[in-house]
Amino acid sequence: MRHIKKPVFFIVVVFIAVFAFLTFHGISTTYGDIETKIIKSTDDIRWGIDISGGVDVTFAPPEGVEATAEQMDAAQAALEMRLVNLGITDYELYVDYSNYDIIVRFPWQAGEEDFDPEAAVQELGEMAELTFREGYETDEYGLPTGVTAENIIVTGDQVVSAEAIAWEENGEYKFGVSLEFDEEGTAAFAEATQELAGTGGVISIWMDDTCISYPTVENAITDGRSQITGNFDYESAKDLADKISAGALPYKLETSNFRTISASMGTGARNAMLIAGVIAFVLVALYMIIVYRLPGVVSSIALVGQVVGTIACITGFFGNIPSFTLTIPGIAGIILAVGMGVDANVVTFERIKEELSKGKTLNSALELGYSRAWAAIFDGNITIVFVAVILMGAFGPPDSLFAKLMGFLYFVFPATIEGTIYSFGYTLLVGVILNFVFGVFASRLMLASLSRFKALRNLKLYGGAVNENE
Repeated sequence: MRHIKKPVFFIVVVFIAVFAFLTFHGISTTYGDIETKIIKSTDDIRWGIDISGGVDVTFAPPEGVEATAEQMDAAQAALEMRLVNLGITDYELYVDYSNYDIIVRFPWQAGEEDFDPEAAVQELGEMAELTFREGYETDEYGLPTGVTAENIIVTGDQVVSAEAIAWEENGEYKFGVSLEFDEEGTAAFAEATQELAGTGGVISIWMDDTCISYPTVENAITDGRSQITGNFDYESAKDLADKISAGALPYKLETSNFRTISASMGTGARNAMLIAGVIAFVLVALYMIIVYRLPGVVSSIALVGQVVGTIACITGFFGNIPSFTLTIPGIAGIILAVGMGVDANVVTFERIKEELSKGKTLNSALELGYSRAWAAIFDGNITIVFVAVILMGAFGPPDSLFAKLMGFLYFVFPATIEGTIYSFGYTLLVGVILNFVFGVFASRLMLASLSRFKALRNLKLYGGAVNENE
C-alpha cells in the first residue's frame, strides 16, 4: 500500500461529502414554470403504498376460468384505461399469467378527501362496455352526442376476435388491427359500412365512454372481417387490439384480494424505521470507533458512503433515470446491508490486529489484513447477492429479468406482496454491491492513506500494542 499517497483520504472524504450533498439536495433548473431535474434529491423518492398509503388489489377471472394470455392482456388494457379515467396515473400494474392474477397498486393522491377506494375497485373490475358507433360527434366533455350517441352499430359481445397484424408494403412493414365479428355483428357492420363507404364517414370505437379509435370507412365490409389501418407501429396496434378485446371478454374480473393502507399509519411506520436506522447507525459507528479506533473511524465514513449510494440508487440520481419505489421492507434492506458492511470491516480489522500481534509492520499488517479478509468477505456477501436476486425474481414484476430467471420459483409465493419484498431485495442487493465499493475498496484507500502520516503510525490506533517508527 506504499504507493497510496496522503491526499487520497481527503479526496475520498470530499467525494463522499459531495455525493451526499447532491443525493440529498439534488440539482435542478427552472425555466418559467418548468423545472428540469439534473440530479434528483431525496424529495424524488417514490414511497410505496405501505408508507404513503393507498390501495392494493388483486383481480382474477371467475373461479374455474383459465384465461388465455390474450385475454389477460385485454383485461390489463381495460384496467389501465379505467385507472386513467379515474384520475389514477401513479399506479403499478402487473400480470401474473401463470396464476391468472392482475395485481394493481396505487397510492393516495395528495389532498384526497372524497376518494372511495371500494367503489373505485368495483368499477375497475366491471366488464368493459365496447361499442362501435356511427360518426364521431362529442360534447365538451368528450362524451358521444348526436348520431354517435344514438346509433350503436356493434357491441363488444359481437366481436369474435381482435389482433395486431403486420404486412409488407413497398419494402416496409405496416401494422394494423384485424377484427372479426359474429353473424349478427357481420350483418350490422355490413349495413353500416355500405352506407358510409366513400362518403368520408367514420365508425368510432368506444370503451365505456372513452373513444379509442375513429377510422374512416373506405369500403363496404360484408364478410365480417375488417382491418383498421393507419399510422400504427406494433405497440400501438397491439394496444388498440387489446382494448377492443377487453370489451369482448366473456367474464368480468373478480377481486381476490383487497386492502387499503392509511397514509398516517404508513408515514408513522416509515418515520419509526428511519429513526431506528439512524440510532442503529450511530451506535454501530461508536462501537467501531471504540473497539477498532482509527480503522473504526474509516469504516464509519465508508458506511456513510454506502448508505448515500443506496439512496442515490433509489432516487434515480440522474434526472433521466426513473426512481425506485421504496417500501418499509426496503428500508429494512438498507439497514441489513449496513450490517453486512460492518461485518466486512470487522473481519478485515480483526485480520489486521492479528498481523500486528505477530509483529508485522503497519504497512505489512494492512496489506495482509485486507488480502486475507477478502475471501471471507466475498463469500459472505455473494450469498446475500444470491438471496437478493431470488427475492427480486420471486416477488418482482413478472416480466422483469429476475422474474424470468426465477420463474420456476414464482408460483410458490403469493404475488400480491411482491412490491414490498421486491423493494427489500433491491435495497439489499444494491447495499451489498456498494459494500464492495465503499466497505472494501474505499476504506482500504483511506486507511492506507492515513497510515502515511507519521502522527498516525502509532500501532495502538490500529489495535496493536507498541509504537512503530519507520
